[in-house]
Amino acid sequence: MSSNESLRNKKAATKFIHAGAEPDPSTGAIMTPIYQTSTYVQAAPGQHKGYEYARSQNPTRAALETALAVIENGQYGLAFSSGVAATDAVIKLLAPGNEVIAANDMYGGTYRLFTKVFEKFGIVFKYVDTTDTANITAALTSKTKLIWIETPTNPLMNITDIAAVAAISKKAGVLLCVDNTFASPYLQNPLDLGADIVMHSSTKYLGGHSDVIQGALIMNDTALRDQLYFIQKSCGAVPGPFDCFLVLRGIKTLHIRMKQHCENGAVIAHFLRNHPKVDRVFWCGFEDHHNHAIAKAQMKDFGGMMSFTLKDDSVAAANKVLSSTRLFSLAESLGGVESLINHPAVMTHASIPREERIKNGLTDGLIRLSVGIEDAEDLVEDLKQALA
Repeated sequence: MSSNESLRNKKAATKFIHAGAEPDPSTGAIMTPIYQTSTYVQAAPGQHKGYEYARSQNPTRAALETALAVIENGQYGLAFSSGVAATDAVIKLLAPGNEVIAANDMYGGTYRLFTKVFEKFGIVFKYVDTTDTANITAALTSKTKLIWIETPTNPLMNITDIAAVAAISKKAGVLLCVDNTFASPYLQNPLDLGADIVMHSSTKYLGGHSDVIQGALIMNDTALRDQLYFIQKSCGAVPGPFDCFLVLRGIKTLHIRMKQHCENGAVIAHFLRNHPKVDRVFWCGFEDHHNHAIAKAQMKDFGGMMSFTLKDDSVAAANKVLSSTRLFSLAESLGGVESLINHPAVMTHASIPREERIKNGLTDGLIRLSVGIEDAEDLVEDLKQALA
């Protein structure tokens, strides 16, 4: 049994630190080397050490892919050049005429990929409120091949019952892919709940330091892994070895960072809910948040992501807050150690038509926070002065 196999029964913190880490056989180096090479010398044609060309295989990437599988309780991991590239690979499993049931609240880049790229190849996307699984059942047809969900969703923090959707997908014989970016493997493991594929934008919590762009897919089925590996190799959206090294390093502190993200997130969510200028706070840790009980059952904690609206729910009022923070940096992305503030309607979700955004509850004045791991009191003071 390899050390990575034995890790599968260990606690999360042990997994995150040791997953994918094998001492370098030539030097004993405890950290995985950055194999900065494009090709590998062969002893004779077809006689090699498991590596032929770096688009197909790279030892640093292989270590990361092993780590991804271990921390998500899966058998196989695949690393991609971005989260969108990982999503792209999943949709390339499909054929013209196939249908996808997708959440009506999701990352704008995913929506853009579905509508602007894949719809013109004849793939049909149906957007439903997946927080009520009856909507998924109603949308199923004989042409449905994939269900795509985020939970919690970006940016409204909607919660979908993964196990319930998995039961629907299994009965219908369709794949279920869960975007687990907001929760991270520390808080939630969709494969354990019946999902077929887990997707991550590794740029976010897995990397954790806002210094890398990367994506990941994790699965248990060997045939599915082989199909996705063929797409990865053939289409070439692979990460470089240094980026793989950075995500490997980030994973080692994921559990420590997530504990602080969750602790700070709870402080900020309650502060905002009690502020006289704030109208609604979307955070799945509140007991009255829709499907809170499901979140509590399938997640270890509630994370550092949230969004809120002001009582003056206008772009102008939101812009005053967005332009006034000092510790919360105005930027896209999330999941780094530093706190970020974002205007979804203008930034991360601008690719979604306004009428669609408004219909799904994403108003022009909505503000999204990625709460970092700074001192919570300082973060509260920053928001307090910005709201003032």
